Amino acid sequence: MSYYFSKKLSLNLEQAFQKVEKALKEEGFGILTQVDVQATFKKKLQLDFRPYLILGACNPTLAHQALSQEDKIGTMLPCNVIIQQISPHEVEVAAVDPVASMQAVSNPKLAKIATEVRGKLEKVIDSL
Repeated sequence: MSYYFSKKLSLNLEQAFQKVEKALKEEGFGILTQVDVQATFKKKLQLDFRPYLILGACNPTLAHQALSQEDKIGTMLPCNVIIQQISPHEVEVAAVDPVASMQAVSNPKLAKIATEVRGKLEKVIDSL
């Protein structure tokens, strides 16, 4: 089982970000965090790195359900979505598969929620 699903797009990073943000919103997610890996590596390590964003996406309703079933599940939240430049005119968008990441948690009620989140994140990626 893969731990993510992804799609390549013929867009620049900013265009891809706008599409991803809109698609997430349509599935009830907001972006809680945004990490610019390229800028962080430059500032902290003086290293050049390709444009790479890590977005922390959260669907509040489903996060509440998950936390109500498993109080430590917050260690796996929010759901990460990445956008990375893979060539001058192409980006890849990838999202974590919450079912794969939560396999270590033996809670059938949580598994049902993870499956619902997976479906929503798959719709996001498929819609791009």
